[in-house]
Amino acid sequence: MRKRLSVVGATLLALVVSMVVFTVPAHAAAGFTVSGGRLLDANGNAFVMRGINHAHTWYPAQTGSFANIKATGANTVRVVLASGQRWTRNEASDVAGVIGLCRANRLICVLEAHDTTGYGEQAGAATLAQAVDYWISVQSALTGQERYVILNIGNEPYGNQNYQTWAADTATAIQRLRTAGFDHTIMVDAPNWGQDWTFTMRDNAATVFTADPDRNTVFSIHMYGVFDTAAEVTDYLGRFVSAGLPIVVGEFGDMHSDGNPDEDAIMATAQAQRIGYLGWSWSGNGGGVEYLDIVQNFNPASLSTWGQRLINGPDGIRATSVEASVYGGGTGSPTPTRTAGPTPTGSPAPSPTGGTAGCTATYTVGSQWSGGFQGDVKVSAGRAIDGWTVTWTFGSGQAVSNAWNATVTSSGSTVTAKNVSYNGKLSAGGSTSFGFLGSWTGSNPVPAVTCTAS
Repeated sequence: MRKRLSVVGATLLALVVSMVVFTVPAHAAAGFTVSGGRLLDANGNAFVMRGINHAHTWYPAQTGSFANIKATGANTVRVVLASGQRWTRNEASDVAGVIGLCRANRLICVLEAHDTTGYGEQAGAATLAQAVDYWISVQSALTGQERYVILNIGNEPYGNQNYQTWAADTATAIQRLRTAGFDHTIMVDAPNWGQDWTFTMRDNAATVFTADPDRNTVFSIHMYGVFDTAAEVTDYLGRFVSAGLPIVVGEFGDMHSDGNPDEDAIMATAQAQRIGYLGWSWSGNGGGVEYLDIVQNFNPASLSTWGQRLINGPDGIRATSVEASVYGGGTGSPTPTRTAGPTPTGSPAPSPTGGTAGCTATYTVGSQWSGGFQGDVKVSAGRAIDGWTVTWTFGSGQAVSNAWNATVTSSGSTVTAKNVSYNGKLSAGGSTSFGFLGSWTGSNPVPAVTCTAS
């Protein structure tokens, strides 16, 4: 088993530190970008990762795994590579081959250098600086692949010792990659074996994000035993969403040697908040954590209990994954998982656009199932504005259960949605959007909406 076993002796700290929120500057690039705390693909469509980790560097002959992972409905594969400090280095030709397999199977490729795992605690682990050296050395395989590849600098780059320099070292690594000409979206893992129980990544994420001259960095948390309650899951992910900082669950499982992660809360929260997740791992685990195999012996017909949960369970890959639009797939807004009857015939039309004092809003039912629905509201500015408030009144027993990209409150049937800190300021002709999950009884007509600017 070449994967680290656990976070040993970690005690979850109860720190209450507010994250800095800010407006994300626009950035033009050839591939993925980050806007308003969300990942957009090269066509400008929202992209929510629903995928699986695959240990390519230890099982290079298992090339059929890419097609098998795609067959689960996954839209992303996170591929383990080695930079040469602990495991046999993957050369540029192999990296190019991996990207080719991803593209042939219409998967977004998240490439990670695994040798950094547990640096400061794990003997022989690579530094983030060494990981950057590796990426620069194989840059020829990556240039021009920005539409299909996200670059995860280094897996779990610190253990539970000497992690205090994570923020500075991560910012430097990002800047070196940008100076070298990398235009890819960059993903960065948390310290503490990826689980950030010290909140080092959480509390320094805004600083690291602004250190990227392209503002094109995504943060990755690994959720194992530290995240064994729904409260811990929702609090951690919610702080990133509220701060307008992009976050994905880069690894998680249904069990672990350091505790029992709440996989149901992880998947439900990720679905409700449109956060990506990547289950660990396709096959080949050892050293006592074989239960993390999604399929046994690389056989796609032999799903483990964990694989069944991840792929076919509530909020799982098969029900929520949307293929990236660069491959001709959807817009990146997955349909929420529900065990329900058929969708009512006829999709509700968008609401009439309504607005006063500088902004308009359009309300659309994105998807609908028995007793529930996902609503989307687009806010457009007729002039430069500093903030907005959207209101509507439900007429048939609908209610909002949770929302993202806006602060939503209800008083009886009247709903008020206000901008959050990072999407209130709009230029003339600019727009933003927010979404919510709701319930309905009887019928689900589209209400008239009003937008007021400040």
